[in-house]
Amino acid sequence: QVLLVESGGGLVQAGGSLRLSCVASGRTLTTYTMAWFRQDPGKKREFVAAISNASGGRTYYTDSAKGRFTISRDNAKNTVYLQMNSLKPADTAVYYCAADPSWIRIATKNKSDYWGQGTQVTVSS
Repeated sequence: QVLLVESGGGLVQAGGSLRLSCVASGRTLTTYTMAWFRQDPGKKREFVAAISNASGGRTYYTDSAKGRFTISRDNAKNTVYLQMNSLKPADTAVYYCAADPSWIRIATKNKSDYWGQGTQVTVSS
């Protein structure tokens, strides 16, 4: 069983930055694609960014995140990060970490074997 724990959320003014972290425990996830999703109350869960397994190094972003967000991973720490810059009120949501063996499944079908509990990001105008 894999446990994903997110941290780093909070309240920030528009234009500010936050860095989210997701620590995995239970197994080593070097062969897993890691991703970030977000969800606002009453809305569908939205894909934000993904990074392929340790040997791939491929990243993929939703259009709204391109140029502002950066996903990275530290395999030695079993941790994935999401650096978020130039934040906008529209970025307000609960952000979830996810891990899945399949790049296609997580990046194109928004499905994942494992999910974290989420961390709230609130951007004020």
